[in-house]
Amino acid sequence: MKIGFIGAGVVARTLAKHVLPFGHKVLLSNSRGPESLASLVTELGSGATAGMPQQAADQDIVVLATNWPRVQSALFSLPDWKGRVLVDATNRVAGYSPLVLGDISGRTSSEIVADLAPGAKVVKAFNSVPMSWISDFSSTKPSTVLFISGDHPDAKKPVSDLIEQAGFSCIDLGSLAIGGRLQQLGGPLAGVRLTLSERFVP
Repeated sequence: MKIGFIGAGVVARTLAKHVLPFGHKVLLSNSRGPESLASLVTELGSGATAGMPQQAADQDIVVLATNWPRVQSALFSLPDWKGRVLVDATNRVAGYSPLVLGDISGRTSSEIVADLAPGAKVVKAFNSVPMSWISDFSSTKPSTVLFISGDHPDAKKPVSDLIEQAGFSCIDLGSLAIGGRLQQLGGPLAGVRLTLSERFVP
């Protein structure tokens, strides 16, 4: 599978390190251009490349991993999504020093992302835990629970499969309106650390 990242910070770096060992390809992008990502691509090794956001948006799964204030400008620069899967890994943060939540009383952040990316099948994922909690890349890492939400079952399936393949446990919370509210920053499941001690095999 080809996975594009819009944003190349700690979220993109962490997720790329989890999926590359399984033969997936990753294309990272940022607002500064692919040349600025040369050292990161070298660090990640085989299967990793850098490109422009437009190239990242053409991959099988696209992960939006920018800071919230940059979401609108990042998505406005891209064309119609034509049914492609867009994973929203962002959190609605108005300020970072100190950390200040944006307004979470209205529509969920992922519903807003869906409005900004017409035609995309948006899946909320990878936002509810700090990346430091899933920075163990060994085969014996804890089976940390990662939540997903979305309005398109066919889009959630490949994201769920990717999470499970990487050694985590995926729990589907339902729609963006319901599940997205539970897992977005400020919701009751954001920042909750859950791990499974053993997996049930039917």
